[in-house]
Amino acid sequence: MHYVYVLENQDGLLYVGSTNDLRRRLSEHIKGKSKFTRKHKWTLIYYEAYRAEGDARRREHQLKYRGYAKSKLRQRLSESRQDQT
Repeated sequence: MHYVYVLENQDGLLYVGSTNDLRRRLSEHIKGKSKFTRKHKWTLIYYEAYRAEGDARRREHQLKYRGYAKSKLRQRLSESRQDQT
């Protein structure tokens, strides 16, 4: 499986990435092995699973670089948080 994942830090900043081993990649983020995420504490808030690596990479690109896809994700996350309260 291939995964697209979203991390959030305490300031509400989102980080989008993709990997074929979600547990390993999260461990790398926690251990400070990723330059972008090493200075803050990050929490996994969302992920999607794909069978094909190309599908995961396309989705990662959408979430990183297409404003509409990113805004829809933020909206879904916000609605999910409201449902939890």
